[in-house]
Amino acid sequence: MNYIIGAFKPACNISITFGDGKSRKQVPLKKENGQTVMVPLFQSQENIAGKISVEPVSGKKVEHNGIKVELLGQIEMYFDRGNFYDFTSLVRELDVPGEIYERKTYPFEFSTVEMPYETYNGVNVRLRYILKITVSRGYAGSIVEYQDFVVRNYSPPPSINNSIKMEVGIEDCLHIEFEYNKSKYHLKDVIIGKIYFLLVRIKIKNMDLEIRRRESTGSGANTHVETETLAKFELMDGAPVRGESIPIRLFLSPYELTPTYRNINNKFSVKYYLNLVLVDEEDRRYFKQQEITMFRLEETS
Repeated sequence: MNYIIGAFKPACNISITFGDGKSRKQVPLKKENGQTVMVPLFQSQENIAGKISVEPVSGKKVEHNGIKVELLGQIEMYFDRGNFYDFTSLVRELDVPGEIYERKTYPFEFSTVEMPYETYNGVNVRLRYILKITVSRGYAGSIVEYQDFVVRNYSPPPSINNSIKMEVGIEDCLHIEFEYNKSKYHLKDVIIGKIYFLLVRIKIKNMDLEIRRRESTGSGANTHVETETLAKFELMDGAPVRGESIPIRLFLSPYELTPTYRNINNKFSVKYYLNLVLVDEEDRRYFKQQEITMFRLEETS
């Protein structure tokens, strides 16, 4: 019986270490099983290098048809689970067919890797980067090990960043004007704005500002759109009067935001909106939505 149990154990242990593992920033990544692990952070055009160790389980030899490492960038749709679309695929052969009797270490390097998209875990889609090590074995079944890493790409501040100014109203009942200081915000920014009441003939009970994320996946008839409200911020409680102005100051850093993603590899988009919601005394809701662009500014340590 023990022999049968032992038969299903892998014939070797594979471990991966990154060359600059000790100095490189680690960030949390949520795995499929819900666990959060710390993995290294990279950005596009960086070198990804390190060492891979293959160690046979005590006293066994490992016969193989070659060992390789692949760097893969993949998109997985949750309505098409298990099907990965590779948008980046690089491979390095580490060893020719042969036998391994003791621990063997292979250096590897992928230089100036093009990683145009960021790691993303959404409601209906996930984009991930992995190193995949394969010890090819024919009849015995190949041994595969995966190592995740995260990619984030930074943008310079936009050269033009216009304010948003809009009027909204219901004829002869309500007329308000709102203004946000910018249309493009970095992830740790502050939204500053003002709301002016030009005409108020309905009894407003309260007013909220929401940050909404809209994730759309697929295309045509297969488009799935998922909208999440990430933050709700009460601007006012009670009835405003004509001529009143209400300031807005909303800090973005407490919320888990990503940059705006537009048509990533023709598979998905992520957009952000500011949604102004007014509720009257009869619980009728009036709202005005405005898209804002989010970008990732390089953090200065």
